[in-house]
Amino acid sequence: MNDSVDDPCRAIPKVVLASTSPYRKQLLARLRIAFEAVDSGIDETRFKALALPPSELVRILAEQKAQAVGHHHPNSLIVGGDQCVELDGRVLGKAGTNQGAMGQLRLLSGRTHHLFTALSLLDTRSGRCDTVVDVHEMTMRPLNPRQIERYVQIDEPLDCAGSYKLESLGIALFDRVQGDDPTAIIGLPLMRLVSLLATAGYDVFARAGSDARKA
Repeated sequence: MNDSVDDPCRAIPKVVLASTSPYRKQLLARLRIAFEAVDSGIDETRFKALALPPSELVRILAEQKAQAVGHHHPNSLIVGGDQCVELDGRVLGKAGTNQGAMGQLRLLSGRTHHLFTALSLLDTRSGRCDTVVDVHEMTMRPLNPRQIERYVQIDEPLDCAGSYKLESLGIALFDRVQGDDPTAIIGLPLMRLVSLLATAGYDVFARAGSDARKA
């Protein structure tokens, strides 16, 4: 039997992030491993039009993103993710505009909502795809219109589900945050990711610092 490192089944897989989100790239870079970031090209609007439950919506989108990138990256571990906010059965995504962001924050002000973050890891060597969904319970403090306007001006959270950035001034919006992995709030649950990578035979500690880079 040939145990050569040239055997694709034995070669160390490449890690590919199926996203060009600066937040997910910054999070994955914290693991100090080499990775490439690639836009999945998935049209999210057609999935959102299906009116799926939020946990199912983020799960499907994370898997679709991983699968789309995986077609072009053999011998790789593809990391897909998606996120949405749910309040009273209504799904909130990225606002896109200042007015939209302020509208979302007015809805969330003084209320408790849920933040759903899905993570998929596709091993293109075997075709195995594991997906987990993290749920955080988020209680926002009551905000007045001036506070909302000022926050949006400073943090510009137009590309964030729910229109807040907890890694920045957005932490001041909240009274309480309850969940298992704080990195999930920013967009990529790193603790869960390390476990999924280990299951795929990729030891983060062995690879950390070895030609680590951000794409």
